[in-house]
Amino acid sequence: MRAGRIETQVESGIGWLIFDNVRRRNAMSVAMWRGAAEAIAAFERDDRVRVIVMRGAGEEAFVSGADISEFEKVRGDAQAAQEYEAISGEAFAALENVSKPLIAMIRGFCFGGGVAVAMKADIRIAEAGSLFAIPAARLGIAYPPASVRDLVSLVGPAHAKDILFSARRLDSAEAAVIGLVNRVSAPGALEKDVRDLAATLVDNAPLAIRAAKAFVDQYARGAPDRTAELVALCFDSADYAEGRRAFMEKRRPAFRGC
Repeated sequence: MRAGRIETQVESGIGWLIFDNVRRRNAMSVAMWRGAAEAIAAFERDDRVRVIVMRGAGEEAFVSGADISEFEKVRGDAQAAQEYEAISGEAFAALENVSKPLIAMIRGFCFGGGVAVAMKADIRIAEAGSLFAIPAARLGIAYPPASVRDLVSLVGPAHAKDILFSARRLDSAEAAVIGLVNRVSAPGALEKDVRDLAATLVDNAPLAIRAAKAFVDQYARGAPDRTAELVALCFDSADYAEGRRAFMEKRRPAFRGC
């Protein structure tokens, strides 16, 4: 059995990052952690890509966690676990630091490391009936501190403790109420809803979105303060001039990201 893979596609300004390990509900293997970091780096360099969407292959899961079948080999003791964390850490760093908007399209199971991956997205849209859980307390492992930080930032300390202590499953409706996801799509409507949102972001000014993302992450995650640099970049851009002209001419702006 292959150890899963990351697939990528680019279409209409959208870079699709697909977690493909269907036989294990898209559980993340070491190869997939490496592939995710490489895919994000490639999308960051690709001027065709304005928005990145993460999704799971098939219909059953977004990401059901780390691939536990590998743990005996790659996470069997503290030393091996440290090496594993370095590999997965590169993927998480790539997801957290990418400058382009990142959307998580969630269908089905989103457990453990899958929740950690989804929380790196700027916007999370889940299909009705999807399930979320962080089962670390049932595996005897500590959930990574950066992921706990992301969880607290999204749902607050009380809900975070409930999720982490109980290891229980939450459905998409509860996840939306507490802020773990932004919105819930009706059955069969998820991909259309995500594509519609992504298309809106593709049409909007890339530099303005980049600045907004950096500012929010600065406050929510303690990211470096780049306020002056990014504000100046927007005001000096051709897109700002185009936005002003389009507003005065009552037409749709054509932004180029420069």
